[in-house]
Amino acid sequence: MRTLCSSTLIGEFFVIGFAGLVAMKDPDLTMGTVWTVSGIAMFLCVVLCGVVTRPGGVVLGWVLQIALIASGVVVPMMYVLGVVFAGLWWASVHYGKKIDEAKARFAAQADAA
Repeated sequence: MRTLCSSTLIGEFFVIGFAGLVAMKDPDLTMGTVWTVSGIAMFLCVVLCGVVTRPGGVVLGWVLQIALIASGVVVPMMYVLGVVFAGLWWASVHYGKKIDEAKARFAAQADAA
């Protein structure tokens, strides 16, 4: 699960950075505000890569997905990208757990043999 979820989060890291560049063109936002919010979100993506398998890691990932969708208020394309990444997050968690279970079964069979 960790590999799939981390791949999704690193993809989001770059999308958030590019969205920050687009958001800088909004005259109502200061550069400091844009990069503070974008920087915190990008930092969370990297931190979540390390804690995704710990208790609460997946929940924090979902919170990040909701925030990514909500950022569509500033950059409308983020509504679409947020939904895409939420789907990727779901798939990463869902199929990652199945892969982890299969690995555990194979390891148990190898130990028994």
